[in-house]
Amino acid sequence: MELRSLFIDFNAYFASVEQQDRPELRGRPIAVTPVMSANACCIAASYEAKRQGVKTGTLLHEAKTLCPDIRFVPARPALYVTYHHRLLALIHECIPTAYIGSIDEMACELIGRERERHRAEAIAHAIKAKLAESVPAITASIGIAPNHFLAKTATDMQKPDGLVVLEACDLPHALHGMHLRDLCGIGRAMEKRLAGHGISTVEQLCAASSLSLRQAWGGIEGEQLYRKLRGEWMPHIPSQGRASISHSHVLAPPMRTASGVESVLKKLLQKAAMRLRSEKLVAGRLEVKIKYLDRASWKEAVFCNDTDDSHALLLQLSELLAQRPKAGKPLAVAVALSGLCERIGTTDDLFTTAEARDHAPLSALMDRINERFGPQKISYASSQAAAKEAPMRIAFSRIPDVANEDESFRRK
Repeated sequence: MELRSLFIDFNAYFASVEQQDRPELRGRPIAVTPVMSANACCIAASYEAKRQGVKTGTLLHEAKTLCPDIRFVPARPALYVTYHHRLLALIHECIPTAYIGSIDEMACELIGRERERHRAEAIAHAIKAKLAESVPAITASIGIAPNHFLAKTATDMQKPDGLVVLEACDLPHALHGMHLRDLCGIGRAMEKRLAGHGISTVEQLCAASSLSLRQAWGGIEGEQLYRKLRGEWMPHIPSQGRASISHSHVLAPPMRTASGVESVLKKLLQKAAMRLRSEKLVAGRLEVKIKYLDRASWKEAVFCNDTDDSHALLLQLSELLAQRPKAGKPLAVAVALSGLCERIGTTDDLFTTAEARDHAPLSALMDRINERFGPQKISYASSQAAAKEAPMRIAFSRIPDVANEDESFRRK
């Protein structure tokens, strides 16, 4: 069984980028936070902070108790995206990437003689040398294994700055010391389901039959995990089109009003519509959700006739919001556009009014202005009260386009 995957996982990525960009933070415990508030949480912590018990999700006031000398740093998503592309270029000097897992991880496929252990390790050391020379505050754990799943798993075995090789002779016993949730694809709910099937350790998971895992997962995913654990090569299959485009935001206290909810939702919807147009997609369904502090969440949806037009979507959002509860303390909001298909080949709604057709070119014009002068430079007046709300966020599965989403970015 050959070594076919080399997986790269950048350590404490957001915090490391901040330390790289600001040398005075190097060697110090720092935590990255979306907002500077005692009730906010850390979205990343440097290893200096982690060693004192600070981790992702730790509240700022708790982090201060655990680590009195910690430094809190406001998140700068555009900077993290910029470094992502810079690091990707450095890796490409050593080996091409097969796919991007997230902003801080990527997989490379080993071919030919690269599959020999000493050659694969040489590539890993070359990558580490490039990082040390160009971005010394940013390190990566690298895993090498017969498939991408095991290579990714190997990156978690030695952090920070690790290099772990898993060969056929190492399996499965090399995995037995891990926890179930250390494995990609096993979260809290899946862990509970596995317990119901008598599986509570990785050793038991590895010993389970293909049929048992299929039953536990309720589908082919269980059989695929069985094969991955045994080192079978399974190439990465890109997803067949995007299922939805969504944006969410936890409201700042001043925005927890009826008008604040409406302004933020309209800004989120304009961002989602702009992404539709940039990806040449149209949406067939709009969904809106409001989470409350003192009552159950409210959610409603409407079909929207395969559109990418901001004006049409905003009108439908207003109609949905007219149905929302009149009482309650809003905490967070979200919009989602689904039923996506490619813009080319679709037919405009036959019952679209002349007024709506007249608005269609406006969205494209606004996109061009924002592309030229900066995101959100021009937007509908109904969202202006939320101009400073809902800044760019980085999701696990998507590298955002800073030119479309970050107000601090200007296209050269």
